[in-house]
Amino acid sequence: QVQLIESGGGLVQAGGSLRLSCAASGRTFSRYAMGWFRQAPGKEREFVAAISGSGISTNYADSVKGRFTISRDNTKNTVSLQMNSLKPEDTAVYYCAANLLHLSKTVGQNDYWGQGTQVTVSS
Repeated sequence: QVQLIESGGGLVQAGGSLRLSCAASGRTFSRYAMGWFRQAPGKEREFVAAISGSGISTNYADSVKGRFTISRDNTKNTVSLQMNSLKPEDTAVYYCAANLLHLSKTVGQNDYWGQGTQVTVSS
């Protein structure tokens, strides 16, 4: 079992930055690919970014490439999402996700989820 707890959400003006963090339980953290999804009101949950267990490989949604950076610290069992140049359309609840070996962009194929943290970007 993996438990995920997100933190770092909040209200920011357009063009600003926020850093989300996700703390994971368990002793085999490096075996899990990690990632972030988001869900805006009235929309489906969508993939944002993923990182491999080693941290070597990353993948981003086109809408956040060049603005968001995902990273992980396997010594602290944490994964972070640095969000720069935020836009009002980035407003959503952001969820941390984990899956053994590979993180899918398909929501239903990932096994572990955090409770979510709200990010609101004002114009």
